[in-house]
Amino acid sequence: MYTVYEHKRVKLQIKKAPPDVKRKYMAWKRIMELEGQYGLSFIKGFHDEGLKGQWKGFRSSRLGLKWRVIYKIYKDDLEVYVIEINPHKY
Repeated sequence: MYTVYEHKRVKLQIKKAPPDVKRKYMAWKRIMELEGQYGLSFIKGFHDEGLKGQWKGFRSSRLGLKWRVIYKIYKDDLEVYVIEINPHKY
């Protein structure tokens, strides 16, 4: 089992998010707690992927067409750190 830690700004960001994004985030968080990144691979809607550039080492999952959750996994400690939930800028 993984432990999911959230940055303090994530709580504010999730309050501002639409209700469907909140529901998807709670589902995403539960999957991460139980199975980690492996569990996300079975649900295509999250479209989990590694990031490049200044975000190298972090991962991103979709919470909708526009919204993303950005996180980092420390597998040795079975910890997931959620850095940000934001509307993706196109």
